[in-house]
This record gives sequence, C-alpha cells and structure tokens, in this order.
Amino acid sequence: MDFSQIFMVMAATIAMTFFLGRYRALKLGQATGGRKSLNSLPTYYGSLMAMWCGIPCFILLALWMMFDDVIISQAIMQELPQAVLELPTNERGLIFNMISNTAENGARAGAEPYMVAAAERLQSLRETSQLTLIACLASLFLVIMLVVWAKMSAKTRARSQVEKGFKWLLLICASIAIFTTAGIVFSVLFESIRFFQSVPLTEFLFGLEWSPQMAIRSDQVGGSGAFGAVPLFAGTLLISAIAMVIAVPAGLMAAIYLSEYARPAVRSAVKPLLEVLAGIPTVVYGFFAALTVAPFIRDTGGLIGLSVSSESALAAGLVMGIMIIPFVSSLSDDVINAVPQSLRDGAYGLGATRSETIKQVVIPAALPGIVGGILLAVSRAIGETMIVVMAAGLAANLTANPLESVTTVTVQIVTLLVGDQEFNSPKTLSAFALGLMLFTITLVLNYVALLVVKKYREQYE
Repeated sequence: MDFSQIFMVMAATIAMTFFLGRYRALKLGQATGGRKSLNSLPTYYGSLMAMWCGIPCFILLALWMMFDDVIISQAIMQELPQAVLELPTNERGLIFNMISNTAENGARAGAEPYMVAAAERLQSLRETSQLTLIACLASLFLVIMLVVWAKMSAKTRARSQVEKGFKWLLLICASIAIFTTAGIVFSVLFESIRFFQSVPLTEFLFGLEWSPQMAIRSDQVGGSGAFGAVPLFAGTLLISAIAMVIAVPAGLMAAIYLSEYARPAVRSAVKPLLEVLAGIPTVVYGFFAALTVAPFIRDTGGLIGLSVSSESALAAGLVMGIMIIPFVSSLSDDVINAVPQSLRDGAYGLGATRSETIKQVVIPAALPGIVGGILLAVSRAIGETMIVVMAAGLAANLTANPLESVTTVTVQIVTLLVGDQEFNSPKTLSAFALGLMLFTITLVLNYVALLVVKKYREQYE
C-alpha cells in the first residue's frame, strides 16, 4: 500500500467519523431532553470529531512523507562499501538511483552484488516504513477518537471550535500563496546572485550581444560567452507590443459591443465563440503562425519589395494578439456588466447619448477591472514561448524591425534549461537572471497600473 492508497483510506475513515460524531450528538441530545438541549447542531459535532481526528493524522502523514525517503536513503548509503562512499556526490546519487530501480523493478541482471543486497534492504525498509506508518496512524486515530468521544457533551461548543478551525485552515491556505511567492523570489534571487558574481550586472543589463555559449578552451570558436540581454528585452517588448496593439482594441471594443449594444441572443452566441480562442493550445497557434501567417507576410512583403524573414516578430505578434483577445474581452465584459444600471439611467436622464454614457460613465467606472484585464494580457504575452519559437525563431537580434527574426526572454530561458545542464556555469545561471528581470518588469507594470487606477478612481469619485 503506497502513500496515495493510505491517504484515500484515511480520508474515507475520517469521513466516517463525521457520522460517528453526529450520532454521538444525537444520543447526547436524547439523554438530555432532545436536540434543543445541544449547544450546537449535530452536524457541528460530527465536523468537530472529524476535524480533531483528521488534522493530527494528516500532519503525521505529511511529516512521514517528507522525511521517510531521506532517512531510508541515508540508512542505505551508510551500508554501502567504503569505496562507494568515497565517490563524488553525483556518482553516489547515480548509484542510489540504480539501487532504487533494482528494488522497484526487480531486475538484478548486471547489478553488482552490493547493489542487489542494498536493493533488498531498501525494499525491506520501505515495507517496514509503510507498516509502521499504518500502525501509527491507526493508533493516533483511535486514541484521539476515544478522547473526543469521552469529552463530547451536550454543552460542548462544537460550532465555535469548528468555525475557529476553518478560520485557521483558510489562513493557512491564504498564506501558501505568500510563502510560495517568497520561495520563488528567493530561489531565483540566490541563483541570480551567483550569476552576477561571474558576469557584471552592467554587462547583462546594457550589453548588446547575447551568446551564452561559454568557451571550454581558449582556442574554441563560437564560445564567446556574451551575456548582453538587451536583444532579448527588445525582442520581448517588440512582440508583446505588436500583440497588445491587436488584442487591446479588438478585445475592448468586443466587450463594449457585447455588453452595451448586442442583443441577448447575439451575446449568448458570440461570447462563447470568442472565448473558444482562449482554450486553443498555444502549439496550435504556433503551427498556424509558422505555416500560414509567416509565409503570407513573407510573400506579401516580397510583392511590394520588402525583405521579410521567414520567421518574423510580426507573425508571432499578430497570432499572439489573436490568442490574447479573449483575456481582454471576457474580463472587460464582466467588469462593464458589473457597473450599476443606475449610473447609466442617471446619464440618460441628464440627456447623454449611449456613446457618451459609455465614454464618460461606464468606462471610468469599469477602468480598474479593464486595466486588470489588460495587465493579465500583457503578462500572457510576455510569458508566451511556443508561438515565438515557431514563428519568430531563436536568433537574439537587436532590431526594431518587425519583419526580422527575434527572440524573447522566455524562449531563451527554456533553451538554456533544456537537457542535462550544470548549474555551476554562467550559461545555465543566466536563465535565473532572465527570470529575475521578468519578475521585476512584471512588478513594475503592476505598480504603474495601480497608480493609473488610483488616479482615474480619484477623478471618477
């Protein structure tokens, strides 16, 4: 029985304690004059018993899952021959992986005798660990259930305890996002600091050449190791700007039409069709851009005498803009519909036309939500990878010409981290520096958006 099966059995058992606690409350009520004598509803008594039995068991299971493999692997490694223990860390890890595969698959052909013995020992320890875990969970569950059963009475304030427990649960869930964000920031920041110890910050921010291939020998060709990120930032901004020029006007106008002008029948048909664009995989957009849009732009440019690359920023930006339209239109439509009808009626009563009402009343009232939708679209454009790879290429060219091939920050991050990489080289660490720059840019965009929203909200209020 693995951890997932143990989890399912434990969840089903704890669910049963809900009915057991409810049954206990009903019995207490019958003994003291009916349900009215209970401090809380029987449902709260069942929830209280399930909560007290479930939380400690889940905590024990989580701790066991965190430390079980670590303790067992350390025990196995200590039993290996001294010659193996003297090997480098990566080679010892490879040997342990071979032992683990031998224990799981049972394939002992070609394995060293000490590996076979270690695999048998590993399998035995894992089985013992699972049996011990089951015994501990069962014992803890029974002890807590008996204690709660004995202490439960008609005067137990089950409702307040359950609500307090759910309050702490919601607080923990809300804190997960904060701690996750902090973990991401610090992990990227520490790796970026390691990168900037090898490459100057000024070279990274203001360098005009991006060639992260580090030279292994002094006479090696094509390994200059230039880490100027300006071409990547320029390519990202160029493609994102083209996408937003397409997505923001089209999405906003579509939202205004659907919410203010379209009949209910038209709205119920058009809005789902528009939102279908958001469900299409980005690789499909990439194929469309590479096989249809890019050749069309190249052929059309050739007819009027323009030199257009087979992979261009314009092709990627156009298709990306089409992909982002639903993000702007759907959010803007929801926000515009949330504006109270009384504001529109007041504007009509003062003699304003429908277009004047939309421009001077509805849009200012819905501006915070519209800006939020546009920010989401900008983040989506900056983080897109597949369309850029298939339609704009991988060349880090510093150009403002949308007809040439460019690349973006996210594409380079994926390229740098694909395959087996050594995380001590500036080439791999540069991906974390690029990620830090993306995080900083997104933070600045959010701050600017907050200032804009605050300014217009003050004017509107």
